[in-house]
Amino acid sequence: MKKILVTGALGQIGSELTNRMREVYGSDNVIATDIRETDSPVVKNGPFEQLDVTNGEKMFDIAKTHNVDTVIHLAALLSATAEAKPLLAWNLNMGGLVNALETSRELGCQFFTPSSIGAFGPSTPKDSTPQDTIMRPTTMYGVNKVSGELLSDYYFTKFGVDTRGLRFPGLISYETLPGGGTTDYAVEIYYEAIKHNEYTSYIGEGTYMDMMYMPDALNAIIDLMEADGSKLEHRNSFNVSAMSVAPEDIAGAIRVHQPDFKLDYKVDPVRQSIAESWPNAIDSSAAMNEWGFKAEYDLAKMTSDMLDKLKTK
Repeated sequence: MKKILVTGALGQIGSELTNRMREVYGSDNVIATDIRETDSPVVKNGPFEQLDVTNGEKMFDIAKTHNVDTVIHLAALLSATAEAKPLLAWNLNMGGLVNALETSRELGCQFFTPSSIGAFGPSTPKDSTPQDTIMRPTTMYGVNKVSGELLSDYYFTKFGVDTRGLRFPGLISYETLPGGGTTDYAVEIYYEAIKHNEYTSYIGEGTYMDMMYMPDALNAIIDLMEADGSKLEHRNSFNVSAMSVAPEDIAGAIRVHQPDFKLDYKVDPVRQSIAESWPNAIDSSAAMNEWGFKAEYDLAKMTSDMLDKLKTK
């Protein structure tokens, strides 16, 4: 990666990944795009272009003008928002993906887009979920992600586009607030712990889902994109995870630092049903074996860092 275009650069992953890649590859070599423009560091500290990803012609023009060799396509509606607006989700998530893949094909770019544990469904094995397994999601977001994995594979086998991707679990970050995902509670709980020392979870007790701290997610993207493609048996997308936790596990980790922290529940039926359709814990061994994936943060280390960073923030 030498000249990189990022779509959805103001989102939860994009805002942190853009800044991280500018540190690694140079500010002028990472072109951020988003449908909105703000006064954030992503806009101020390097090239920025306003882009609606459903406009394929403009995406191509921006990529060609900046002579990019890599497209990092992050723009999407997340799970809970997509379920509330399924047609918008299909048009944005799939239309934007096709445009990004076509731009990569026409310009010979390396390509990355994230998948998700949302690509799995109720019939997927719940524990030690394999890299290759049945995928019959029951949400629009999941349908989008499975379709995206297959389409990315198609562009690799049909057109030779160097497509790569990760099936992300819930991502936890102190930098940016969540944006409509089912696993967002795992971010909100830390903010509320600092502000009010209590949290009401919309996900029920005993509901296990995979999670990862954002620094590990950023490292995983860069490491995968820099990996030797000839050694990749899989491409779209690798299971990656750092931990499998339920709300009470996070609360327990917080109580190590704040013994009086209180957790109660007011379950949201929509998000709960989505969560229950996903695995409890996935198997990341393919990523470990093929390109050396390794998460640095477990629940205890992540919780300590989250609370320290949020207190400062």
